[in-house]
Amino acid sequence: MIDYEAWCRMKQYQQEKLNVGQIAQKMELDHRTVESWLQEKHFRPRKRAEKTSKLDPYKEDIVSLLEKHAYTATQLFQRVQEDGYDGSYSVVKRYVHQVRPKRKPAFLTLAFAPGEAAQVDWGLYKTIQVGETTRKLNFFVMVLCHSRMMYVEFTLSQSMEHFLACHQHAFEFFGAVPEKVMIDNLKTGVLSRPAGEDIVFNPKYLDFAHHYGFRIKACGVRKGNEKGRVENGVGYVKKNFLNGLELTQFEILNPAIKIWMADIANVRIHGETRKKPVDCLPEDMQAMRSLPINRYDIARIETVRSTKLFRISLDSNRYSVPAEYASQSLTLKIYPDRLCVYDQEKLIARHIRSFERHRDFEDPDHPKELLAQRRRSEDQKLFQRFIALSPRAGDYYQKLAQKRLNPKVHVRKIVGLSEIYGIEATERAMLDAFVFEAFSSEYVANLLEQRLNKLPEAGALHLTRSEDLLDITLEKPNINIYQPKEIKGTTYDSTIQFETKQSNKEEK
Repeated sequence: MIDYEAWCRMKQYQQEKLNVGQIAQKMELDHRTVESWLQEKHFRPRKRAEKTSKLDPYKEDIVSLLEKHAYTATQLFQRVQEDGYDGSYSVVKRYVHQVRPKRKPAFLTLAFAPGEAAQVDWGLYKTIQVGETTRKLNFFVMVLCHSRMMYVEFTLSQSMEHFLACHQHAFEFFGAVPEKVMIDNLKTGVLSRPAGEDIVFNPKYLDFAHHYGFRIKACGVRKGNEKGRVENGVGYVKKNFLNGLELTQFEILNPAIKIWMADIANVRIHGETRKKPVDCLPEDMQAMRSLPINRYDIARIETVRSTKLFRISLDSNRYSVPAEYASQSLTLKIYPDRLCVYDQEKLIARHIRSFERHRDFEDPDHPKELLAQRRRSEDQKLFQRFIALSPRAGDYYQKLAQKRLNPKVHVRKIVGLSEIYGIEATERAMLDAFVFEAFSSEYVANLLEQRLNKLPEAGALHLTRSEDLLDITLEKPNINIYQPKEIKGTTYDSTIQFETKQSNKEEK
């Protein structure tokens, strides 16, 4: 049957000038059906004519017989034949398949003693933004089977280190460890289930269980009813906590879920027990095991090789190691929140784990050794150039080291002076510096500058002979300078004025 939406699409394609065959190909319909519907100006649902069957008079009898007993289709076919049915067996068989009540499997009600078991499972809910990356939002749920006390934790991965860390945090939240933990057939818990043989558990998870003293109980394949308590818990988290919640930052989810557990989940009246889980917890606590003194090292360990850029990679991100460990095989310990890199048993690097993608993280201390090597190489080249300036350059450096706190600075400046004034001039200035015992780049610069600006040598001194003085001709003196001068309308004799001043001095 063609509905209104399909008819509208046909009309749209028709307006786009597609022919009947093209429309039929796009909508995967028979071209005759398309042609028939395109002739309709208005959509009119077409009703199929009800077909009659020879079995119609006997259908009520068949239903009543099935309600009394689970008859087979063959038995019912024989019954209706006795009543006059002359149709085929296949018609009876199809109808019986339609009306036979579906059998629903029966499940036993599982009861657990206090502290006997806990059930765990993962939940998945949409995605969340982490920096510039989008990640799937996972949450771990553990429920104590007797009290229904619940622990929830959000993660960005379901890897082994997260799986064990959530167990660890749940035990610390409850304050004790149950006798057994029931899990699904996830790879972090169960590696394989060979037919007729024991279940092969993940060695890491098995070692974790031995440390905390609980047994692992793997549920049957596709037997979700065996861990119905935690299945209901996962659904409860989605319906009550996550439903309608705006997922903005991952960092706020775990603090928020702790408040939710304390104020709602573990203090509500449970639908099965009709009690608050927090009130039933003491019964579990009395039967559960105490926590071990030492925490289990939950890290996932991998062998990695650093690149020539002294980087290791994890989840498309790159993390630095000290430069001296470039292109070496190292041991990486992966925690949910951090990464630790070891060279054998020596910790050489530590980083905060990032769940973004294609990021590079460098510790500022890691390239220091490489930079120091380059600096030493540059200093060595500089010193070689300094030694080549003069045969006594080595002695000059020793004097610099004795009298200056920073001889390398003076060496660098003297080499720079050789590029400006030339090697020969610099060598001569250094030799002159030995004479004056002047050991610094400033003295060498002064000596170079003085030689560059040296004055020309003076010529021979010419001495005058005594007989040459007889040939000197003196000009006639000018007597006019002794004539009286007029100053501001007053005339006086300069000679008289001079004599008056002299007499006044003698009198005094």
